[in-house]
Amino acid sequence: MEKLLYTIKKFIPRKVFLALQPAYHYLFNLLAAVVYRFPSKELIVIGITGTTGKTTSVYLIARTLEKCGYKVGFTSTAMFNDGKREWMNNKKMTMLGRFFTQKILRRMVKNGCQYAIVETTSEGVKQFRHKFINYDIAIFTGLYEEHIESHGSFENYKQAKGKFFAHLCKCTSKHVDENKRIIKSDKGMKKIELERVKKTIIANGDDEYAEYFLSFKAEQKLVYSSKSQDEKIKNTEVVNYEVIRSDAKGNIFKLKEGEINLQLLGSFNVKNAMNAFLVAKSQGIKFDKIKNGLEVIKGVDGRLERIDEGQDYTVIVDYAFEPGALSNLYETVKMLSIKKVIHVLGSCGGGRDVSRRPKMGQLAGINADIVIVTNEDPYDDDPRVIIEQVAMGAEKAGKKENKDLFKIDDRREAIKKALELANTGDIVLITGKGSEQAMVVANGEKISWDDRAVVRGILNKK
Repeated sequence: MEKLLYTIKKFIPRKVFLALQPAYHYLFNLLAAVVYRFPSKELIVIGITGTTGKTTSVYLIARTLEKCGYKVGFTSTAMFNDGKREWMNNKKMTMLGRFFTQKILRRMVKNGCQYAIVETTSEGVKQFRHKFINYDIAIFTGLYEEHIESHGSFENYKQAKGKFFAHLCKCTSKHVDENKRIIKSDKGMKKIELERVKKTIIANGDDEYAEYFLSFKAEQKLVYSSKSQDEKIKNTEVVNYEVIRSDAKGNIFKLKEGEINLQLLGSFNVKNAMNAFLVAKSQGIKFDKIKNGLEVIKGVDGRLERIDEGQDYTVIVDYAFEPGALSNLYETVKMLSIKKVIHVLGSCGGGRDVSRRPKMGQLAGINADIVIVTNEDPYDDDPRVIIEQVAMGAEKAGKKENKDLFKIDDRREAIKKALELANTGDIVLITGKGSEQAMVVANGEKISWDDRAVVRGILNKK
């Protein structure tokens, strides 16, 4: 059926298809849900949206719930898990549409999962990929400018995410037994004997747009914040936390119930951990179990991931692809005991937020000792134009070409150059792709790629 629809699409004139595109996406997603028998009705579904922190939050939630004894499946930018096996996301897309998401949800049901976590993007919402998923928990991680070219404006981008929260209260109620398994009323059990899964919103209360996302209807609203909240956030339970220590060993943060020692680097990861904490709390899980679940997590693929092949300097691969995430990364790097910072970066093509390119370069120019600008995912854009635009920002920050600024088209050669320049005690940052498994070039062609594998290959040759 899917192949047939794609074949029909080829014969529709482009102008006609663009006009029919919303209906096309809607019907395609409806068909997928019908084919796989609406699997989300048989799972407790957690959706996560925001500009940053989504993938790490997915991972932390999954591992915490698993440590608490539940079976969890998930879809994210970095990887997929169907409750039986876990594999890297090589699709170059976070919220896959049409048949993939419904298919993997059905596999989660088949494999005995109680929970499904779906990284829910504004692009996915724009194409109705959320519509036939029965969500139970909606999480807002934070918001700043991203995908503006695609949505037309920041307000459109915000509202696209808002549609996901509006969808939550339209989802039908579910009832679970003591093991958090969905029980259908036609199985003879009275609903009064079961626990109803509350439609819940969890939000980062420190974000300036939290109030907007909390304005949507939900049976339960949980807010985490490092600040005391005023009366503007109504009908919510505010959970305050305090970061006691953030250094090269990780983070210790304090809640009313006690302290949690998070092994992940970067104080921003405390917010991601709070998403996991509040999901578990909303499910009635006790503090000690949540604490144990969070404290054993050592890292997330492609997120502040250290590559150690015995070299006497530090190499970190990170997904940071926009200014906010890059700023957070530099704040973390400052806590480490290092000498020189060498940064390899680029920027996406395909019309993705062109304005951020010089901003990225300027941030690198200010914070790194040596900046190497290279190719990332050019799509149909001219790779050299992207490189020049990023480098322009580094030059504005005072970097000089062929002295402390290098423009290298080939990403492998750029990484090799960075590793050659590194000495004892230095740090090499490689950002923009994290654990992604492909690089997208002209005409949508995907070239197999993994920054981490490239680094390991070069280091082992050395």
